Amino acid sequence: MGKQGTQAHLVWDWNGTLLDDISAVIEATNAAFAEIGLEPITLERYRELYCIPIPRFYERLMGRLPSDAEWVVMDETFHRHYVEHRIGCGLTEGVEELLREWQLAGRSQSLLSMYGHDQLVPVVRGYGIERRFIRVDGRTGPSGGTKALHMERHLAALATSVVPERTVVIGDAVDDALAAAHVGARAVLYTGGSHSRSSLEAVGVPVVDTLAEAVEEALRLAS
Repeated sequence: MGKQGTQAHLVWDWNGTLLDDISAVIEATNAAFAEIGLEPITLERYRELYCIPIPRFYERLMGRLPSDAEWVVMDETFHRHYVEHRIGCGLTEGVEELLREWQLAGRSQSLLSMYGHDQLVPVVRGYGIERRFIRVDGRTGPSGGTKALHMERHLAALATSVVPERTVVIGDAVDDALAAAHVGARAVLYTGGSHSRSSLEAVGVPVVDTLAEAVEEALRLAS
């Protein structure tokens, strides 16, 4: 199917994009830091230093890469505390309406997250938006990596109806833009999650402050 014969497709990120969970992430990060004696981090500093893969982010804070043993402790602590704090988090403002309108317009959208697949699917279902997506994929395999290969598999699974040239990834991380570029898709980055605006702008893709703007920009890019 050629580019002209397909509709624009969105690949949404979950944490920090559709789910407004940055407060839970900060709480869980600080719990993980406390386990190995690091000082707590503010939201501002987190956004300034955050990067993927996560061990590199910890290196920026610690001045060295965590040891294998430290990584295991920090990763386990982060996920345990994140699950506790996520319960109080809601969807980002306007998400339900944006997803519904995109679907009603006859366009497709999917969700790809680096949150573990077996945890992600019931969580998305619990927020009542699963039916808006033609596919929901979470991370398979160990945590701490990048999104590029996951994006490759995600789009390969959608290849009968979706082409990269008409696909736009909407996320809150530089890694989302890198994953989009890896498969030949476009990206729009949202400032409400893990990164500061300046670090997002350094990637050279559109950066927006609301998801409504992200959708508008995505439609323009995919046209």
